[in-house]
Amino acid sequence: MTRVADSALDPGIAARLKRTPDGLVCAVVQERGTGDVLMVAWMDDEALHRTLTTGRATYWSRSREEYWVKGETSGHVQHVHEVRLDCDGDAVLVMVEQTGPACHTGTHTCFEADVLMSDM
Repeated sequence: MTRVADSALDPGIAARLKRTPDGLVCAVVQERGTGDVLMVAWMDDEALHRTLTTGRATYWSRSREEYWVKGETSGHVQHVHEVRLDCDGDAVLVMVEQTGPACHTGTHTCFEADVLMSDM
């Protein structure tokens, strides 16, 4: 199902985005102070617009098919300091100040689990 949402996202930014067939762009979330990659989520134009205008990280939940603001229910808030578009326009880097764990499992990042390779 293609994500179609009315959005007030700046047309210049919207024109640079390369979305999935579902209308989504990958959001890589990085902690400002430590440089840790905290999580990966999905945004459509409206979620990106809400993030840029409120300073609160807002994502599109593919499983629940709804917007969610990080920390709205858990208290583990992400205050957004910077958002960057990658060179291809198919991902955004969201630099945040993280309150509490970022991962739904209760860990600091979603990348604390299995190490697939280290120090080749």
